[in-house]
Amino acid sequence: MSRERTKASGRGNAPVFAALADPMRRDLLMHLAEHSPKTATQLAEDYPITRQGILKHLRILEEAGLVAVRQKGREKQYTLTPGQLGELERWIRDVTARWDERLLRLKAMLEDGDEPPGAPEPA
Repeated sequence: MSRERTKASGRGNAPVFAALADPMRRDLLMHLAEHSPKTATQLAEDYPITRQGILKHLRILEEAGLVAVRQKGREKQYTLTPGQLGELERWIRDVTARWDERLLRLKAMLEDGDEPPGAPEPA
């Protein structure tokens, strides 16, 4: 499959979709959007899970390109990186535009009195 087709199909966004599928990770992203940078220890203070649990979620978000990690002294600071979200937004807009186009074609056919392909014959 070509890179353009893969990109258009959203398969290139699979790690982002997988990362965003978990409500805790979505909440962590929102938190980082408002309060970046934060360490895993600081984040664990705001959530009912352990620091290790927070780190697990942050690793998945980092692998999906949704957060960046910066070493500062002995600590790692996590910051939201919205680039992948922009790519996801473009993909969603593309799917929406294609769907809207199909609906407009269907509407035009129905208004012209044409039957859509595969429509049952009137009884």
